[in-house]
Amino acid sequence: MATSKPKKPLARVTTRSLQKIRDDGGKISMLTAYDFPTAEVLDEAGIDILLVGDSLAMVVQGHKTTLPVTMDEMIYHAKMVGRAAKRAMVVVDLPFPEGQLEIMRSVEAGTRVLKESTCHAVKLEGGAEQGKRIETIVTAGIPVMAHVGLRPQNIHVEGSYRVQRDMPRLIDDAIAAEQAGAFAVLVECVPSDVGQAITEAVKVPTIGIGAGPHTTGQVLVTHDMIGFNSGYLPGFVRQYSDVRKTIHEAAAAYRTSIQTGDFPGEKESFQ
Repeated sequence: MATSKPKKPLARVTTRSLQKIRDDGGKISMLTAYDFPTAEVLDEAGIDILLVGDSLAMVVQGHKTTLPVTMDEMIYHAKMVGRAAKRAMVVVDLPFPEGQLEIMRSVEAGTRVLKESTCHAVKLEGGAEQGKRIETIVTAGIPVMAHVGLRPQNIHVEGSYRVQRDMPRLIDDAIAAEQAGAFAVLVECVPSDVGQAITEAVKVPTIGIGAGPHTTGQVLVTHDMIGFNSGYLPGFVRQYSDVRKTIHEAAAAYRTSIQTGDFPGEKESFQ
């Protein structure tokens, strides 16, 4: 009697495999995830990197900015995503002010991510001024994805979410992050030519969000991408489905079936 061969375990995406994708001229896919079922389906779809973003403050918690989310809350969500991901690398944002206060606080926060959530790396907003912080975190054995361009945690300094156009400064920020040991650089909300210039200036992968087509990879907030958001939708987002409409229609149909006595029927009732 023939027996089926056991499935070969999926190869985990790592800093090294991401670098190989970049060196081979490939593209990297990245999406946000904040819970087990979402992370599971994105992982099964072959997404390379899952980001437990501090965007959960806005997307999940309903805040106006990313600032209110705490480190404990990030760990709570990271644990769920970490349990679900079998192949994807999972990166966790260091929320405000874990990446702004003393450097050892950032190291301690990164240590919590690796020890408590089984995730694999942290993301840190900032440019050249974060070089020493990135270096110290990496030296402690914690992989760092740098984040340059628009910095949502800096919203009250910037005054608004706007396109970043200072190409020389942005290139310097990315180079400084690479030199400090960052394994990748996320580039947010810059013109396409700036995204291309940054990508050409560094040897590590770049992940764009509103940074044009020339970066090594792309990331979007999953809720924006699947149409499960409310309110403002950034111009750089492409929606691939309309989940909000689907859920609304399903909930309305459920309500109607209860009101008409159609649910539960014989099939859904125990005898």
